[in-house]
Amino acid sequence: MVEILPGVGVPAARVGEHRDEVERRIGKPLHPGRDSRAVYDQTPLLVLTYAEDETVEVVELAYSADGGEQVFFDGVQLTYRFLDEVVADLAARGYGYEPTDIGYRFEPGFVVFSMGSLWTGELLPDASEDDDDRPICEGVAVAPYEYFREPSDEEIEAYIEARPVRQERR
Repeated sequence: MVEILPGVGVPAARVGEHRDEVERRIGKPLHPGRDSRAVYDQTPLLVLTYAEDETVEVVELAYSADGGEQVFFDGVQLTYRFLDEVVADLAARGYGYEPTDIGYRFEPGFVVFSMGSLWTGELLPDASEDDDDRPICEGVAVAPYEYFREPSDEEIEAYIEARPVRQERR
């Protein structure tokens, strides 16, 4: 069982930690190099996004199939469950949330999400493909709550305007 620390991360990696510190503790990523996203051979699978200064920006954890180790928060299993059941359990504990394009953002500082790669039969072996198409929580992303906020139209416009103009090659 891996317990998340909302807005912070997990014991293996915390937001704000430098890449070198994380890798001294858990080892090098599966793919060599220093990309901004690195996958680490942990159970459950650990994916870290690094900021330009090489500090952890986002901690992501993937589900473990077939009864493997899952991700939890406040006694609630987050991964490898129907997304609607996860949301209902967290809401019953008083955690506020709002929908995102692929899941839900929770006030303490994490997102649960589904990429749609699992189907009901993963959790309900007797189900047919037509029985139930509810999404299954495939992962959790942990960062400060505001990190997951959708940018406003003004912020998007300011970002676009601030980008350097590319010169066409001739």
